[in-house]
Amino acid sequence: MDTIFIHELRLETKIGIYEWEKQVPQMIELNLEIGLAGRHAADSGKIGDTVDYAQVTGRIQHLFRDQHFALLERAAEAIATLVLKDFGAPWVRVSIAKLAALPGVKKLGVVIERGSRA
Repeated sequence: MDTIFIHELRLETKIGIYEWEKQVPQMIELNLEIGLAGRHAADSGKIGDTVDYAQVTGRIQHLFRDQHFALLERAAEAIATLVLKDFGAPWVRVSIAKLAALPGVKKLGVVIERGSRA
């Protein structure tokens, strides 16, 4: 299976369970690996035969603009669902991290995989 990736997508958003996190935007960093069904784009050279990076990043930006997520796990699940359902990917790995959320910690976060690599 071929895979495309989007690394170090940074967004400022309100995310978290504490009251201050609901008021103060935090920087998050996303990394995605998206499985492609077949070799269509490699053979055709056409954008319509792959997943468009710009569309994926745009949809993720809208997702975080429109919703507040209490947990990183829920945000990662929403991204995975979006990629699988709306972009027809058979498999996705989503890494989401808060940057400098705790003293002495550069990043903290979660990684999930959904779908099938078969």
